[in-house]
Amino acid sequence: MSSTQSILSIEKVSFAYDKHKMILKEIDLSFEKGKTYSVMGRSGAGKTTLLSLISGLETVREGKILYNGQNISAIDRETYRSRNIGVVFQNFNLLFHLTALENVVLSMDISDLPLNAKQKKEKAYALLEKVGLDKEKADRRVLKLSGGEQQRVAIARAVSYDPDIVIADEPTGNLDQSTEKEIMDLLTSLAAKENKCVIIVTHSPTVADRTDIIYEIASSL
Repeated sequence: MSSTQSILSIEKVSFAYDKHKMILKEIDLSFEKGKTYSVMGRSGAGKTTLLSLISGLETVREGKILYNGQNISAIDRETYRSRNIGVVFQNFNLLFHLTALENVVLSMDISDLPLNAKQKKEKAYALLEKVGLDKEKADRRVLKLSGGEQQRVAIARAVSYDPDIVIADEPTGNLDQSTEKEIMDLLTSLAAKENKCVIIVTHSPTVADRTDIIYEIASSL
């Protein structure tokens, strides 16, 4: 595996929440920009744990994860999470009392994007329009949007600060088949048209078939 060619490299990573329960064992994976990846495996195989390690929510204890050739343990964790990697959750994790627009602007604020308030608002409207939400829906409270529309907001929020990597944990798990296709169109477009590295954890063979590369995580139990 060559970390110079990969935006993200996972090298001999093992992880356990306690010494009696090994979740991941010596995982080796590599990810490049401009491609979509699906991570599959049985329940309990460690797929979500792997995403937590990639996103810096959990700390690697054995092995290493390299971002642009640099060990993420040596990178400021908050900067890495707020600028280099965007996350899309199955349950959206939006602030429901805010509008779609406000959710996206807040993400820019957290990442300390060097734009003024007007510029952030304009960019947020443009991002929401790109994922299929017009100004009327952008100005609605998230609670008033459908599940598919909420996931569109989550995708706009995840890319609002232009991260290299977008990771999605079961992003279509709560959606119907038609909406699943639309969300997958958006995610695959991020890789094909915007040169993002998109990593999707999924149980769905239909979703996995839409990605460029499929990784299967075997349970270490």
